[in-house]
Amino acid sequence: MTLYGSTIGKLGPRTRWWLATIVLALIGLGIGIGWGTWTHICKECPSIAQIYAFEPKEATRVYARDGSLLTEFAIERRTAIPVSALPVHVPSAFIAVEDRRFWRHRGVDPARTFRATVDYMLKGPNVAGGSTITQQLAGNMFSSVDRREITVSRKLREMRVALALERAYTKQEILEAYLNQINFGHGAYGIHSAANRFFGKDARELNLPEAALLAALPNAPSYYSPIRHPERALGRRNLILRLMGEQGLVSEADARAAMAYPLDVQEESSDAGTAPYFVEWVRQLLMESYGMEIYEAGLRVYTTLDPALQAVADSALSAQLEWAEGQPGFRAPTYAETREWADDRLAGAEMPYLQGMFVALDPRTGDVLALIGGRDFEDSEFNRAVQARRQPGSVFKPFVYTAAIAGGIPASEIMYDTPLELLQPDSTIWAPRNFTGDFKGPITLRRALYLSINVVAVRLGLRVGVESVAQFARQMGLSTPIPLYPPIAIGAADVIPLEIAAAYTTFANLGVRVAPRPILRVEDVEGRTLSESRVQSEEVLERSTSFIVLSILRDVVERGTGTAVRRLGVPPEVPVAGKTGTTNDATDAWFVAFTPEILTATWVGFDRPARLHFNAQGGVDAAPVNAEVLKWYYEDRPAPAPWPQPNGVTEAEVDRSTGLLATPWCPPGETYIEYYLPGTAPLEGCNLHGGWNLVLPTDSIGADTVPPINDDFEF
Repeated sequence: MTLYGSTIGKLGPRTRWWLATIVLALIGLGIGIGWGTWTHICKECPSIAQIYAFEPKEATRVYARDGSLLTEFAIERRTAIPVSALPVHVPSAFIAVEDRRFWRHRGVDPARTFRATVDYMLKGPNVAGGSTITQQLAGNMFSSVDRREITVSRKLREMRVALALERAYTKQEILEAYLNQINFGHGAYGIHSAANRFFGKDARELNLPEAALLAALPNAPSYYSPIRHPERALGRRNLILRLMGEQGLVSEADARAAMAYPLDVQEESSDAGTAPYFVEWVRQLLMESYGMEIYEAGLRVYTTLDPALQAVADSALSAQLEWAEGQPGFRAPTYAETREWADDRLAGAEMPYLQGMFVALDPRTGDVLALIGGRDFEDSEFNRAVQARRQPGSVFKPFVYTAAIAGGIPASEIMYDTPLELLQPDSTIWAPRNFTGDFKGPITLRRALYLSINVVAVRLGLRVGVESVAQFARQMGLSTPIPLYPPIAIGAADVIPLEIAAAYTTFANLGVRVAPRPILRVEDVEGRTLSESRVQSEEVLERSTSFIVLSILRDVVERGTGTAVRRLGVPPEVPVAGKTGTTNDATDAWFVAFTPEILTATWVGFDRPARLHFNAQGGVDAAPVNAEVLKWYYEDRPAPAPWPQPNGVTEAEVDRSTGLLATPWCPPGETYIEYYLPGTAPLEGCNLHGGWNLVLPTDSIGADTVPPINDDFEF
């Protein structure tokens, strides 16, 4: 100081005057800039009147068909409560850890601000923590975009608003607003909602360790979550209890006793609750129509979901997937094994473990009664029912047979199940194989479909034309591309599972396709109807054609690849039709089963196609799920009447080996009743088992028996 003083003292008066003027000007400029910044920093600051102006946005409520609440859509769930109604240790816990001098400062704590500023300059923005409770309340009043950035200007704006709040409101009012607005994580905003979310109780009932645990969360709700990170939460809770004891807010004995108290919080449950994939699908549909309004307008959404049926389907699919994981040849990690991966678990559209999909529709209305889009919604929100594209395998074959029946080829037509080789565009040979690995020789179309013979389906597809097959598939509701080559006859084209289910409503409704609908109506907060869905149906097939294909699909269940339905307990008086599906190398297993009242579809497979296990097939890996649901559905319901035979469909007794009209020489059990479109029934009698080859007159077509034989005729 002496050195500098002696140096300045040697300067002349004029120089000293100029130096003093410059110093004062710089000081004045700094003060001016600071004051200008301070006075203009809050041009866009929120009004302090907002401290109590927040109105909790009313959640959109989604209801099941029985009127029960499925879920709520809301950005913030909060319920306000007066601070005077809380036990004294509740606000004390927050003051101890967030702002110990809350009752003494005027909105900004100079000591904490200085320390935070030094930390900011030395260590960066992520360690600064000098905000008082009033400043935190002020920060919550800014937009979410502003709150995401830790900047000097943002901190200055918070300080400015905090000082204004302290001038306008009492400490009690500020503390009350703070406790009712802060985010505790897991969708809980405000102390009352947090108490209910984590402890299932009213905030008025919080004890000391519970209050300290909640006080631990606002600093970093995800990091200190007692559900996901209980050890971190416990450590911070005990720190707060120790601070409360040191600050005299509770006795040190009470603090020590509270530290021994277990966390004892409620387990996390999915926000979607029941049927999370269905709920998320509904949310996406609502967003398309109403946008962000669904989070704040208090809409009432009435859906088609049957919670009881959904629960049965969830249980059945889960049990079936566990069973499949235990079969010989299953080589993937099981679902149970992946639970041990904890934070290293995969997330997204592809899971390494076995997946499944299930959907149940009312075929008459399209109401979606149940929907499962995957095995674990928390692992993967990818909805395999409405978003996935999978090869359907033999589930596609009914579209081939529909094209054939509509084209005049009868179901009793004989085709040859013999080796077939086709030259592909790349000059290689494609030879379709049957699942059983053998060939059955001459076989009726009916039997070929209910036994799911691949070679016959390919031959039939070539006969009617792949263009015709694709046209019928699109007509019945498939929107995905269908390449025009022979393998589509056995399900080589990718499909959306929900569209397969919808396409099969055409058979269940004798030619009328019905679009799936998950939402019945949407009302506003006053109960006024905003939108109402109607049954979307279209006749896409002749009733007679669909009835004949339907009759074959009933044989699938009674004597074909889908007999698991009966074997597992669906009563014989319930009319059931269906089709199994298994893709090449057993990577996908399907089963669609339906009655006149309910249609079910199941898919089992991996997100990234891989072999399920040895001998995997739709009738084994998927059908039990459908069977369990149908069995439950008809436990307390009367069996529906079978599908009526339409006018124009004729009957004839035919021999199952030749497809020709039965004769008295056909062995018992070797004949059956076949259905025909007009003009497509055979004219010749069977001559395989002896007797004459009878040719009937045209007007005899469709007769129940052949004309009597003249007993006097000599052979």
